[in-house]
Amino acid sequence: NGALGRAQWLWHAERVLHMPSEAVIQRAFLPHPLLVQALNLYYAGLHFAGLIICLAWLFIWHRSSYFRARTTVVLFTFMSLAVQFIPVAPPRMLPSAQMIDTAVKYGQSVYGNDAGFNPDQLSAMPSVHVGWALLIAVVVVHVSHSRWKWLALGYPLLTTLAVVVTANHYWLDGLGAAVLLALALLIQRAGQALRRKYLTSRMLALPPAAPQVRGAAVGGAAGSGPAAPG
Repeated sequence: NGALGRAQWLWHAERVLHMPSEAVIQRAFLPHPLLVQALNLYYAGLHFAGLIICLAWLFIWHRSSYFRARTTVVLFTFMSLAVQFIPVAPPRMLPSAQMIDTAVKYGQSVYGNDAGFNPDQLSAMPSVHVGWALLIAVVVVHVSHSRWKWLALGYPLLTTLAVVVTANHYWLDGLGAAVLLALALLIQRAGQALRRKYLTSRMLALPPAAPQVRGAAVGGAAGSGPAAPG
């Protein structure tokens, strides 16, 4: 169907671009079941927890940056969901990829233990997991004053590894998420620039304040003083 055809196109495009095979990466991890199960759990829930923790951290300690980050989350998520209306099968559903559904293998699938087709699972492009992880890393690097803040850049790298090893996404899904996040940030910045321009124009359009007549005020004050002795 269309979802499989688009998935096959992505798989072929990655091979044309000489990107590393997701199947090769997965096979390197399969001999380590505990590690694979940990990545299954990571994929299933940590993206929500990470985002909530990041927003709570901003709200409590960096309130001035919270609302801007929240707007970015909403913009990126909305754009991603709009793109996901075009169904794309994940690698675990693509026969030519020859990848294993690791979550089904270990009974950890959020979709149940059915490895067959499910319309709810045809949303591989883009990877919201990777996009949120990138956003968290950008926020931490931009807002935090700690010298350890650069460690946050490892979060999207680990997330990308998790979505690939678990056969839920292609490399290009992560790249697509990065493009959408960059577009969301550009839209937000353009909106802020337009708002500043509008407020500036409104300020310039206000009538100037009436100047205070200092002479009249001084004269009035002088006239109200005590009378000279006669």
